[in-house]
Amino acid sequence: MSYLPNPLAALQRIGAMPPGAVELFDYVEDILLWIKDAAGHYQWGNVAFILNFGLQAREDVIGRTDFDLCDPVMARQYRIDDERVLAGERIEGRVELVGRFDHSARWCVTSKIPLHDGIGAVVGTAGVTRPLDPADPVIPGESLLGPAIRRVVQLRGRSTSNAELAAVCGLSIRAFERQFQATYATSPHDFVRQTRVRLSCNALVFSRRTLAEIAQDHGFADQSHFTREFGREMGETPKAYRSRFTR
Repeated sequence: MSYLPNPLAALQRIGAMPPGAVELFDYVEDILLWIKDAAGHYQWGNVAFILNFGLQAREDVIGRTDFDLCDPVMARQYRIDDERVLAGERIEGRVELVGRFDHSARWCVTSKIPLHDGIGAVVGTAGVTRPLDPADPVIPGESLLGPAIRRVVQLRGRSTSNAELAAVCGLSIRAFERQFQATYATSPHDFVRQTRVRLSCNALVFSRRTLAEIAQDHGFADQSHFTREFGREMGETPKAYRSRFTR
């Protein structure tokens, strides 16, 4: 799996000593790895990190901060942790919520370490996290719409209605649709379509399933429907996306 920019260049850019083995994390599906400079700007993330936040390419994360990617409450906590790590502390095995592109979050186990330059000065941080239970995402702040988001993710392979989603939230259909539009600036129907496309990215990168199988797994009528909706959301075909990450 070859994908630029590479982690070694990212580490060298902030003056850190680069361990070559970090590139192996591009091949791991369920562990997110990232590198930040001392100011908290991301310099690199592995493929799992990119997919977790629904980014189009690795370049999309460079220069961004947690406040660009995450809920502000979580972002503030991450920055507090970074300050501790920059002061020389290591964070090992911390259980915390990590956000995702679909507005959900998962309980994860996170570890962070300081990055040093050739003379031992701390020039940045690196971290890894893995989900405790990837099948059961939870919503930060007990969101009223949390049950609907979980239902969309868990049942991505079959159709669902606004009535069903409203029911799991304990809302009328009209109240659900109004609340959803106000919260996510999109309709439930478009959210379901976008989420299915984003979830399919993981299967395209980390599985050998055919496009027809992935289409069926993620609730699309057929491969043509999948290709059309994927192109609408991602700006390229599923085949081109897969080739970019696996060539």
